[in-house]
Amino acid sequence: MAIAEQMGHALQKTSVSTNVKERLDFSCAIFDASGGLVANAPHLPIHLGSMSTCVRTQAKIWEGKLKKGDVIMSNHPSYGGTHLPDITLIMPAFNEKGDKILFYAASRAHHADIGGITAGSMPPLSRELFQEGASIESEKIVSEGKFNEKRIIELLYNEPAKYPGCSGTRCLADNINDLRAQVSANQKGISLIEGLIQEYGEDTVQFYMVSIQNNAELCVRQLLKQVYKKFEGKDLSAVDYMDDGTPIRLRVTIDPEKGEAEFDFEGTGPQVYGNVNAPEAITYSAIIYCLRCLISEDIPLNQGCLKPVNVKIPPKSLLSPSTGAAVVGGNVLTSQRVTDVILKAFEACAASQGCCNNLTFGFGGNISGEEEVRGFGYYETIAGGSGAGPDWEGTSGVHVHMTNTRITDSEVFERRYPVLLHEFFPSAKDRVVWPTSRWRWSRPATSSSGSPSMLDPQRATIYRPYGLAGGEDAECGLKSGVHAQQDRDDVEYEVRYINLGAKNSAPMKPGDHIIINTPGGGGWGKVGDQKVERLRRDHTESWRKGSHTAREDAALQA
Repeated sequence: MAIAEQMGHALQKTSVSTNVKERLDFSCAIFDASGGLVANAPHLPIHLGSMSTCVRTQAKIWEGKLKKGDVIMSNHPSYGGTHLPDITLIMPAFNEKGDKILFYAASRAHHADIGGITAGSMPPLSRELFQEGASIESEKIVSEGKFNEKRIIELLYNEPAKYPGCSGTRCLADNINDLRAQVSANQKGISLIEGLIQEYGEDTVQFYMVSIQNNAELCVRQLLKQVYKKFEGKDLSAVDYMDDGTPIRLRVTIDPEKGEAEFDFEGTGPQVYGNVNAPEAITYSAIIYCLRCLISEDIPLNQGCLKPVNVKIPPKSLLSPSTGAAVVGGNVLTSQRVTDVILKAFEACAASQGCCNNLTFGFGGNISGEEEVRGFGYYETIAGGSGAGPDWEGTSGVHVHMTNTRITDSEVFERRYPVLLHEFFPSAKDRVVWPTSRWRWSRPATSSSGSPSMLDPQRATIYRPYGLAGGEDAECGLKSGVHAQQDRDDVEYEVRYINLGAKNSAPMKPGDHIIINTPGGGGWGKVGDQKVERLRRDHTESWRKGSHTAREDAALQA
């Protein structure tokens, strides 16, 4: 874990994009020779649970072909990717002779733009994978330490522009620099692993690697046995709906003797003609994350967590789309909904915001048939509400579950981009939170490739984040634009407030605003239960300290 954390520090320090350096939208981890997750830094759950699929796939493709100093790049959903902006770099660690791979060091970073039909490469209305930017199945970008910049330019800038209406990356310099930073981070991990082996020996390191995974497996088996007793042997089940009505269904069947479970998503809706389809790796990420959250022991998240679990996902469904299906929203939206469904089945906590609340904007590109314009793409995730649980309250204005990023600091953001962040605050309505942010444009972004876009269909219009155990549902999200139009110099500005809906793209002029109210988090327990629970906790604590009073006893009795 320390090695993975140091990889993350190296990546943050050497990167140049706000997406990596400020928002921390990246993850680093160490994998065994077969691609199984050994240990990770506390980065993004959506990355860490799915990277193993990517590493295993690439390990098979390049078996016997890799040398020391090689680095493999991939982002394709069919090869263990989540969505195209998340680019994974994988580097092998060899033994002293150089003839056997002992580990892999890998890093995954979200690149703010890799081409496609809209700036920011998070198009709200994409229908096909090619519309979302560069897709790379498997490519060696570093050969024995030599960085192939020419091939990267071809992959990220030239090839995406060959599709109709699509541009190559609008942030090529950032892409190249961040990829170099990822290579450096991986090399940091390799060097530290080699030092670890030199200090303790290969056999000792391998022994503890296996032990870490075995311990995680035992913890999950024990958890499943406890859950079986809690639910008196009944199957766990839950269902929730996307805003278009597509269901995500889950039934969990537990074998109490073995401590094993089957997660069956039969009944989940079919693949949709949109971009909220989620590759299978995303569902595995949600499962391993939820299991880790439910375990009380302090263990590193690793592949052992999934050994007692069998996952059944219906083919050609929302959670197992066909190759070429649009998936950019599945990573940031459907992943959150799957997480809520799992936690709902275990009756662990109320629903959170159910999305990452994405905003992208920019301009420029090299669309075929149009003038090539140097521009930029920007991507932001905006916080929302987290769900309450049996002994904790919901929280306002936080990133939850599958994302562990943060919003860009306003000082950095406003210095680098032609947008002002007017305000960012949590507002309250009864017992729910409704975080709000307001953005104003200081320069135009009017082309189809440069319009600000929002990708946030989850719980933004219809289905409210649900409460549990009698708790209230939270508020849905709301997006609106404020347009100040002036047709003639002698006419004052006309201010119009427009509901932009959940998924949309709109041209912005200087002075225009976007106001985003993100969904809140569901409540737990009936109104008034919170006060009683607080009295119980205070009473227990005062007894422990020996400072309880008769007044406290009377208050709790009442």
